[in-house]
Amino acid sequence: MAAAAGGSGSGADGASSGEEDAGGLAGESRYQAACRACGVTLARGLLRRRPGPALSLRHRGLGPRGAKALALSLMVDTSVLTLDLSDNGLQGEGAAAVAEMLKENCCISAVDVSDNKLGVEGAKAFSAMLLENTTLVSLQLSGNEFDDHAAKYLADAIAANSKVETLDLSYNLFGDKAGEILGMAIAENVGLKEFKISWNHFHSQGAAALARGLGANVFLKVLDVSYNGFGNSGAAALGEALRVNTVLEELSVRNNRISVEGALHMAAGLKENKTLKKLNMTRNPMQSEGCCGVLKALQANSGTGVEILDLPDIPVDKELAELCDAVKRLFPNLLLRHGGNMKLRRKSQLKAELRTLPKADFCYDQL
Repeated sequence: MAAAAGGSGSGADGASSGEEDAGGLAGESRYQAACRACGVTLARGLLRRRPGPALSLRHRGLGPRGAKALALSLMVDTSVLTLDLSDNGLQGEGAAAVAEMLKENCCISAVDVSDNKLGVEGAKAFSAMLLENTTLVSLQLSGNEFDDHAAKYLADAIAANSKVETLDLSYNLFGDKAGEILGMAIAENVGLKEFKISWNHFHSQGAAALARGLGANVFLKVLDVSYNGFGNSGAAALGEALRVNTVLEELSVRNNRISVEGALHMAAGLKENKTLKKLNMTRNPMQSEGCCGVLKALQANSGTGVEILDLPDIPVDKELAELCDAVKRLFPNLLLRHGGNMKLRRKSQLKAELRTLPKADFCYDQL
């Protein structure tokens, strides 16, 4: 007989019984009945959870049938507002059960089903749910083996749903075809504020399509496309998106094979952009020339909103060092970081150090 949960870990356990917490897990009797109906062992840990709006059942080994029992007990529950079922081996069958529950439940607003191998079947189930659900505002779907086929279902939901504000599709298997499909969906979406789609397989064509979707979106504030393969063509599309976008505040393009050419394309967009506040470009082969291009764009844009700029970890030549100093003087509150964690110092500090360092050997690591 399959277990409804893998033991009584501390994630959701407490001192109160399910009967005492009548509104907690929809009551002990309802959960017991669901377990009997699904043929799974009662998860004692769930019955001892403290009353509260958050139900966290990470790493419990629920499996498809355990998820179904839980979903049945939550169908009409009104106390749980956030549900974390990450890493439970739900697969497509378990995802379908949770999705059906979310069609009926009108209280749960945040769900995390990351790392559950949901696959195409799970994508289809959650997409159908998103076409009906009007309560969910945060959905974590990372690490679920979603591919280009799954993207077709997810794109339908993204284009139509206007309630979800945070969506995480990172650590999946999306390729260029998915980039094209999801890009069009992002262009139509009118609700998302934060979109994470890092650690996938977007390259030139798919990356460019995804970036064009950003340019057309007027709601998205945070975008993370790190650890893909955007390259120069994807960076060029991002640069054009930044030129016309008036909403985006945070952008991460870490480790995307963006070279000097791509960096200069993005710089052209930064020269016109007024709203971006945080930009992370670390782990890209931009070289000194690419970094200079980005800094010159900020220098030429008196209305720039950039507050934090993360540049790649590269040696600094004289031109870049002087440009960093000039930009810091122009925008004294701007935080320039090298390699993600080093603050470039102000002019007085920089000059003091330059007196003791050979110019040809000057590098960021010595700041």
